[in-house]
Amino acid sequence: MALNNTYDARLVQQETAVGAGLQILLLALLGTAIGMGPAGWLTGLAFAVATWAVLSRALHRSRPRSFGPANRVTLGRATLVGGVTALVADSFESSPPVTLFVGLTAVALILDGVDGKVARATGTSTPLGARFDMEVDAFLILVLSIYLSMSLGPWVMLIGGMRYAFVAAARVWPWLNAPLPPSTARKTVAALQGVFLLLAASGYLPYGPTFAVAATALALLTWSFGRDVLWLHRTSRVQDGEVEEMLELAAEREPERETVSS
Repeated sequence: MALNNTYDARLVQQETAVGAGLQILLLALLGTAIGMGPAGWLTGLAFAVATWAVLSRALHRSRPRSFGPANRVTLGRATLVGGVTALVADSFESSPPVTLFVGLTAVALILDGVDGKVARATGTSTPLGARFDMEVDAFLILVLSIYLSMSLGPWVMLIGGMRYAFVAAARVWPWLNAPLPPSTARKTVAALQGVFLLLAASGYLPYGPTFAVAATALALLTWSFGRDVLWLHRTSRVQDGEVEEMLELAAEREPERETVSS
């Protein structure tokens, strides 16, 4: 529903500013607790500013009446993801405390199952909220992939980069932008990515099981994306065939029209 006055618009924008403020507060707490270096601070601040700017622009375009309770949960999760991102950036200089890293990531993953339920329970589901939730998920997977790649190798980043590669490919092949049918398997694989990557990145497992967990996550994600791409390709071929049949039928009827008109 569109905004009725500037007060509502200002209030919605204030919520994104509060989110950025909470992000900076979390960075300050992390910095005090572990003595976070410049890389962690700069990355965390960049994440806070980018989240505020992108979300504010999206809200300005969609113009919702209110920010909504589900989006507040997602914004809180984004704040935690910003903290995880800062810890991963700082890990290039010093290893982050395992308990802190696992704790922040685990809470962010748990909250992933909360915002959707809140949206449905309050009747506040929106395309913006769904996209916000998806982008936070995708970025957390990317960050965990980068962190894990330092111990297992760059191949792990295929997990975090696969969704972004799909988005880039959709700019070249527009048929990839078509909506997909609901799939429990797709949702399950997506949910398992964070769990598997956190388990592998926690350091609780020996190298062999860690490698196996990450490889399983990549295999499942490759299967899920591959299945969706094949479905989209087949669907686009069917649609193209229908268009060609319509054009051929129109061409066949054209002489009949000319005969009648003459």
